[in-house]
Amino acid sequence: MYIIKKNELQLNEEIKDNEIRVIDSDGSLLGVMPTIEAMKLAIDKNLDLVKIVPNAVPPVCKITNYNKSVFEQAKKEKEAKKNQKVVSLKEVRLSPTIEEHDFDVKLKSALKFLQNGDKVKVSIRFRGREMKYTVAGREILGKFSEALKDAGTVDKLPKLEGKNMIMIVIPKKK
Repeated sequence: MYIIKKNELQLNEEIKDNEIRVIDSDGSLLGVMPTIEAMKLAIDKNLDLVKIVPNAVPPVCKITNYNKSVFEQAKKEKEAKKNQKVVSLKEVRLSPTIEEHDFDVKLKSALKFLQNGDKVKVSIRFRGREMKYTVAGREILGKFSEALKDAGTVDKLPKLEGKNMIMIVIPKKK
């Protein structure tokens, strides 16, 4: 029994099944036939017989130029990777007793993150007796979200998790 590596397809003599469903190089279905007959067809066309769906009953094979198809698949994956946008999560930490100037500095950095297309996690950490004043923390997060309303929208409302109150802000669609 052969061990197939992940993402590696069986081709030509590696295919040990008795009968296979064959797809021609132009995409038309040739039907179920013995593997030897399918190999002869592939050799006549000077192409490879590649098992593309090994789990089907019977397995599906295609007559194609293997190297060309692998190259095109890699090209498609590279193009898809180039077009995807990676969104990262940036964090801004506040305190329940934050002063106005510090608040403005944190607000500017959060605005910069949102304009770059990143999500912003705004958190307030309560230490010791500050846990009694979670209402003040919720008011600060409300004020922060109000100041950010032009650049982003609140994805996750302020929620107390242990000693931290967390809110997630996502950038607005352009």
